[in-house]
Amino acid sequence: MARDVRGAGPRGPKPRVQLVAFLVAAVFLLIGVLGFIPGITTGYGDMTFAGHTSGAKLLGLFQVSVLHNAVHLLFGLAGLVMARSLAGARLFLAGGGAVYLGLWLYGFAIDHESGANFVPFNDADNWLHLALGFGMLCLGLLLSNRAGTGGRPDRPIDRP
Repeated sequence: MARDVRGAGPRGPKPRVQLVAFLVAAVFLLIGVLGFIPGITTGYGDMTFAGHTSGAKLLGLFQVSVLHNAVHLLFGLAGLVMARSLAGARLFLAGGGAVYLGLWLYGFAIDHESGANFVPFNDADNWLHLALGFGMLCLGLLLSNRAGTGGRPDRPIDRP
């Protein structure tokens, strides 16, 4: 059966958590691509594969490298695949949020001028990771609360 333009499939409309996961994944893909575009990424000629010495900054604010951009692209692709199911969408958002909170802690704890900053991160990245972490975690846990995680809809595991 063909899908309706509004996101409804043969079994009805997609849950909000899947649509949000798809949008978040698409934004990560866009950010990954924008990181490779000179002009949008300042200091493009100073971009390195990895490490804190990369002088490139997305939008003149967020320090990026080839590895950093590739991670955004891979995370976005994984999100698109996971958004195809309810459980995958919730895992992408909630699990991805937890990962980004971990990245915030890592970026907060390391010296930004050391070899431990291999992705690389700067202060702007750290604050963005904190916001992404909390935002994605909340979206994954709170959206589609009436729907389970892929089990029978009439007996969700976490509801009486």
